[in-house]
Amino acid sequence: MSLEFTVLIPARLASTRLPDKPLADIAGLPMVVRVARQAALSKATKVVVAADDARIVDACNAHGVHALLTRVDHASGSDRLAEACAQLGLADEAIVVNVQGDEPLIAPDLIDAVARTLADDPDAAMSTAAHAIDRLEDFLNPNVVKAVLDGRGHALYFSRAPIPWWRDGSAVGGAAALPTAPPALRHIGIYGYRAGFVRGFPALPPAPVESTEALEQLRALWHGHRIAVHVSHHAPGPGVDTPEDLARVRALLATAA
Repeated sequence: MSLEFTVLIPARLASTRLPDKPLADIAGLPMVVRVARQAALSKATKVVVAADDARIVDACNAHGVHALLTRVDHASGSDRLAEACAQLGLADEAIVVNVQGDEPLIAPDLIDAVARTLADDPDAAMSTAAHAIDRLEDFLNPNVVKAVLDGRGHALYFSRAPIPWWRDGSAVGGAAALPTAPPALRHIGIYGYRAGFVRGFPALPPAPVESTEALEQLRALWHGHRIAVHVSHHAPGPGVDTPEDLARVRALLATAA
């Protein structure tokens, strides 16, 4: 069955750790343009950047990337996506994949898998991805978000805590080893939605667990919506949050060139 979907890339100019992050040069291209070009290698019928600043739109246009100017005062990327869906006039059932604007090494086949996971699951309002954690330090790291799934591959919960935690797996001072049955899963921050759900999501009241964990996807679970999870065999390429991350990605691309 053919799969049609739109990739939306929210891009916000302000960043406390890396000013003007979407425009940061990576191998001769602004980062947001490089993300869009990676996304264009997927099976998406359209790739659109949803920007909060005309400089991002201008940079995209200069490189042949479709970009929309959205409001500067959106509280989250989801709000920006909702406006972009409205501007594009997407039908409620249209599938949208949200690719973060700081993932210049995003794998096109991961984008396709997230779109397909949602298309194949009419009970899910959203889809996302995860992969097995292979390092104990990542399992224990609160900056690494973990996911636990049910028998149908839907998310039961996302947490910064090391989950699932097993009763007899502790040693003095912490965990002795990674859980293997089921394996610990690291959440990958890519999402699929139906456009109608995106438009309604900002109106859902924030959930207490969302505020506690600082994880917006918990709002969907709190309100009873299912999130289908594609489990990838590969970890994603590094994202860019800091100047150090930017240097690492530049070095990786220089080595690959």
